Amino acid sequence: MWVDDRPAPQRKMSLARPGLGTAPYNRQQLLQIMKILISNDDGYFAPGLVALYDALKDVAEVEVIAPEQNNSAKSNALTLHSPLYVTRASNGFRYVNGTPADCVHIALTGLLDYRPDLVVSGINNGANMGDDTIYSGTVGAAMEGYLFGVPAIAFSQVEKEWAHLEAAARKARELVLSMQQQQLITPTPWLLNVNIPNRPYEDIGVMKLCRLGKRHAAEKVIQQRSPRGETMYWIGAAGPVMDDADGTDFHATAQGHMSMTPLKIDLTDHDSLASWTQTASRLAPSLRATEA
Repeated sequence: MWVDDRPAPQRKMSLARPGLGTAPYNRQQLLQIMKILISNDDGYFAPGLVALYDALKDVAEVEVIAPEQNNSAKSNALTLHSPLYVTRASNGFRYVNGTPADCVHIALTGLLDYRPDLVVSGINNGANMGDDTIYSGTVGAAMEGYLFGVPAIAFSQVEKEWAHLEAAARKARELVLSMQQQQLITPTPWLLNVNIPNRPYEDIGVMKLCRLGKRHAAEKVIQQRSPRGETMYWIGAAGPVMDDADGTDFHATAQGHMSMTPLKIDLTDHDSLASWTQTASRLAPSLRATEA
């Protein structure tokens, strides 16, 4: 991994972090300040990332490491067969020629010389609700932090195009500060998925704790002909909502509320283990399974 970083004089200047004023660098003071790693999937230039950084930079020591390009729908993918490079942008953010999960993985396994207290991903340009969370690079970045034992939050706006983005960033800031004040940001990891309606700050309803809803299957693939006469395929749009019942993230945001859903990694279908044990007993002898 190659890092294109700033010269030593600039690195020294950057040690005066937001929230610390202009006083000389004081390690004891810095250790008492929450450390946040921010990433996203829309790219280091995305307005949502900038808004989230601006909202948190004066309440924490914030480091931004985000993808060089838009990496929507990259989920938890890691880059294994090509080298990754880290570059410093003119605004001080660092960007990686990889996926959202790459960014957080690199940060937590060698790029940073400290362990952040919180990983925050977003603010995404569009909702990540229901089945979206499986594909989402925004959620994937947060999940990578969670896998390394760091509490993590994925933030998304419900609609695209960034309407009322400052209000969403303000709500994200309030949630992070509230969790810090309630001493919920601890070495015990958790993973939260938060969606914020595109509304003025005063019109955003209270936060609702929700389960994930569900969409129908995606729309049909789009087939086109390239200038060379080759057949091209574009993945179709996400399917319409199938389960937006009361208690789901779709329902909460449609009513103007923030939705918050705790997520987990274990994909085991625990409810069906017993029935599959009975089914496995009827398989060919060499294939029969028993519970571990």
